Amino acid sequence: MALLSDESVRLVGNFSPSLWGEQFLNFTFDNKIAEKYSKEIELLKDEVKTKLTNSESKMVDTMNLIDVLERLGISYHFEDEIKYKLEQYFGLNSNYEDDNYDLNNVSVHFRLFRQHGLHLTSEIFSKFKGRDGKFKESLKSDIRGLLSLYEAAHLRKHNETILDDALVFTKECLKSMDPNLKSPLKTQVEHALMQPLHLGYPRFESYHYICVYEEDEYSRDESLLKFAKLDYNAVQMLHKQELCEVSRWWRDLNIMSKLPYARDRLVECYFWAAGACHLPKYSRGRVMLTKIIQLLSLIDDTFDVYGTSEELDAFTIAIQRWDIKEIDLLPEYMKPLYTVILKLYDEFKEEQAIKERSYAVDHTISALKEQVRSYNVEAKWFLKGYLPPFSEYLNIALTTGTYHFLSNASLMVLDFATREEFEWLNTMPKILGASLAICRLVDDVATYKTEKERGQISTGIDCYMKENGVTMEEAINEIEEMVTYAWKEINQNFKRPYPCSKEVHSIILNITRIICVAYNNYEDGYTEPEKVLKPLIVAMYVEPFKI
Repeated sequence: MALLSDESVRLVGNFSPSLWGEQFLNFTFDNKIAEKYSKEIELLKDEVKTKLTNSESKMVDTMNLIDVLERLGISYHFEDEIKYKLEQYFGLNSNYEDDNYDLNNVSVHFRLFRQHGLHLTSEIFSKFKGRDGKFKESLKSDIRGLLSLYEAAHLRKHNETILDDALVFTKECLKSMDPNLKSPLKTQVEHALMQPLHLGYPRFESYHYICVYEEDEYSRDESLLKFAKLDYNAVQMLHKQELCEVSRWWRDLNIMSKLPYARDRLVECYFWAAGACHLPKYSRGRVMLTKIIQLLSLIDDTFDVYGTSEELDAFTIAIQRWDIKEIDLLPEYMKPLYTVILKLYDEFKEEQAIKERSYAVDHTISALKEQVRSYNVEAKWFLKGYLPPFSEYLNIALTTGTYHFLSNASLMVLDFATREEFEWLNTMPKILGASLAICRLVDDVATYKTEKERGQISTGIDCYMKENGVTMEEAINEIEEMVTYAWKEINQNFKRPYPCSKEVHSIILNITRIICVAYNNYEDGYTEPEKVLKPLIVAMYVEPFKI
């Protein structure tokens, strides 16, 4: 964070340029292909709906079908049917002690129920433990069962020791078995160890599973495979159209010419926006949210790597007053940014006023004002060389991690949140507090090296090291434990009956997943997207499946 009083010695971020150039600018939506996809999808939907609603089907078969539909990314076509079936089966209180329920089936059912807010007890796994309290040795040869239990264990809540043990046990087994496995099972295991399903980016997880499913010559359903590919390509066309729209907005804005110190990450910002919800019906929301995130990124870089103390104070005051007349407070390079921010939110106000949702914009602007105030507090810390206690650091850093603002912005642009749900969000419910903690702490570890190179001293890791008298390695280990605790908190609170709609809870869960993917293995995939995000973006927004 380069907070300077002498403009002649400003630091510059030296960020790499955009990887994408004009790649998405010239996309043309092909209505004929889209119509062809739509007709074929409708026919396949009827087939699947018949299978789902067949009252003669066994519970195990229907649950496996639901799992495949969800992992292929096409379950959103059958939300009502799936909801009905899961509630029906959950109400049956099935006897999982029955030998017909093997490790794979029990694990899949457990995961599916919890993913939908129906909390099956983790004690159903007790039958897989021996008298010594450890998981049975015989399970070590059940690779599919181990993989399913591994994925299920990531939905653990607090005080579920059996799932803590399951995660350790399955991870050790899967790692030891991996060298001797053959694909597609080997591909599944390696991907799961790198990116567990529950912590993954749903759209990319669907892409990955389609690839794996296609390799499974013994159990794949050809009609489901075709359905998944058609739907993936159809949604990808829509995403390309949205990327084209925001790319043209970004080009016409030409703001990077005035802020050359900042990160040009429009496509990566779209990745964030689509991560909140990729469903076709949220198209307009993704476009709006991409613009919001990109402008927030410019504000972040202005505070982190360029602005002087006086300039940042002026910008903070101008944002709090939220009036174009305040533009004269600002240096020339900040004026275009301030203007664009106010103009964009004026557009939001007009759109939301028509829908009688002006409150959604008001909440989002209030969150942005808090965001900027917190950025400025961190900037003052750097200027004074102040290393706060970890608790004081977190009080501000949970806001500068951006997820409180982004949760408000997401609910604004996706149109479904009520006034009461915004008010609930701003009481800082436990599920949101956990999301903020994960974002902040994962970011702190991933960006630590870069921030130290810039001369930053008040990082989360430094604060924790000083307060607790521990080494960097010990601090990182303990921060990882905090992240684990926060994930348990999210799982604990993603449960029916929800305090507000499931959609609001799902947005919080999804935006939390993004940070775990973008900063996988603690690499800063946003600042340096070449290694982490580029392959995902190519898979999701560039290359369609061959059908």
